[in-house]
Amino acid sequence: MSIDDVDSAVSRVSGAFGVEPGRFAIRNATRIDARGVLAHSWAVAVDGAIAAVGSRDGEFASACRAAGIDPQDAGSVTDARGMALVPGYVDIHAHGSWGCSFDDGVRGAETARDGHLWHGTTRQVLSLITNPLDVMRGNIANVRRLMTGRPDCLGVHLEGPFLAPSRKGAHDPACLRDPEDGYVQGLLDAADGCIRQITIAPELPQGIRAIRAFADAGVIPAVGHTDADYETTRRAFNAGAGILTHIYNAMNGIRHRAPGPIPAALEDPRVSVELINDGFHVQDPCVRLAFALFPDRICLVTDAMEATGCPDGAYRLGSLDVTVSGGHARLVSNGAIAGSTLTLETAVCRAVLDLGLSPVQAVASATLHPAHALGLDRPNPVTGSPLGLVSPGYAADMLLVDRSDWSVRSVWSCGRRIR
Repeated sequence: MSIDDVDSAVSRVSGAFGVEPGRFAIRNATRIDARGVLAHSWAVAVDGAIAAVGSRDGEFASACRAAGIDPQDAGSVTDARGMALVPGYVDIHAHGSWGCSFDDGVRGAETARDGHLWHGTTRQVLSLITNPLDVMRGNIANVRRLMTGRPDCLGVHLEGPFLAPSRKGAHDPACLRDPEDGYVQGLLDAADGCIRQITIAPELPQGIRAIRAFADAGVIPAVGHTDADYETTRRAFNAGAGILTHIYNAMNGIRHRAPGPIPAALEDPRVSVELINDGFHVQDPCVRLAFALFPDRICLVTDAMEATGCPDGAYRLGSLDVTVSGGHARLVSNGAIAGSTLTLETAVCRAVLDLGLSPVQAVASATLHPAHALGLDRPNPVTGSPLGLVSPGYAADMLLVDRSDWSVRSVWSCGRRIR
């Protein structure tokens, strides 16, 4: 998008969240979610939640009237014309877009969030990169302030500073720390409950202890950027870790005499598994393998940085210089991969059209599975209504998707029409 297009979209999104959620309906759709496919579907939403769904025309009119909607009112009723009606995408690991990162203050974080929302990510955890601890505490506070007016922001994911120096990827090694008790408590105090997850290398001297502390505080620890072996990873999961951060990347691979973190996650059904499906971080055969190993636990994530939705060129990731060429981001200093320029819209499209996965599996991995990873697939204090299905009682987060190319055509988030 051009700068003018971005400014227009940001203004439109801000306007949408400036009003309370209303009442609307969608008809003539093919509903696709984790439960399967239902043709000729409809949904009615009231005050931010889905009130009714179905597939019979007569019932649609009755449901609209019960919700105070005129079923013939084109202003309130959207004709999907056969497009796929899917739950809004949920990204639990992303750093930015549209030239901004989630570390760039409240306004920068809001612009970065709008870039992903425009492409169908109706809820998002805002990932913060490794920085000096005082900077990270300030960035957490900025996200907390943004959340007061943006219910589409789920909270914070801390990717650092408790990472293995040998698996630092694009994180500044000068800012990495062992998770000592004081550091852990300082981050929790700054968050005031807004941290949803934190990536930790459990083999660090205080790693397992920190995982227990974060889990006890209601945070989901994730194993990642780690040199942990199989046994250490199992200890981390038993201590409360519930996510494997971007499988394959920044961790030991599978070796027959050194199994590593991936088999440990495979054996533990409590663990959700992040996957970056851009064809660059993970080659397609290994993407297919991950879906085969974890069919009900894959969470598609983007790990997107500020260049997402922008042309190739020079960018930043935290304090580090990045060059983006051909849509791929690498550190200037050593050529390490520095996040992605991916959206979940593209990740789902690749899963269906390039990898041949079923639409149900692809959609579930961008909706219900990430919601489940954070306990948001049931009523909860963060979102109120659960996320991840087009079903009565669930949040009115829905997309209309063109099934020919899997592009997102319409977006509703938190009961508000975005595009």
